[in-house]
Amino acid sequence: MVARVIVTPKPAVNDPQGITVRQGLATLGFGEVTDVRVGKYIEVRLDVRNEKEARERVEAMCRQLLANHVIEDYSFDVDTDGRSSK
Repeated sequence: MVARVIVTPKPAVNDPQGITVRQGLATLGFGEVTDVRVGKYIEVRLDVRNEKEARERVEAMCRQLLANHVIEDYSFDVDTDGRSSK
């Protein structure tokens, strides 16, 4: 199975990378962009018995290492057929 984890700064947290990207997009003529948040995309391949176990393990990974719960939010999905995004 493959889990895809998205980690982003919480809305109240300053995101200097996002600000820089937004400014760069405006310079390139994309003035309609009002906000950019830059985060992390993480793929985790798991050898587990079922989707429930995969979700429990990935949730634990996010809480313990992959996301800093003080300044980041996270979400994930689990692909049971094990294909990566590529």
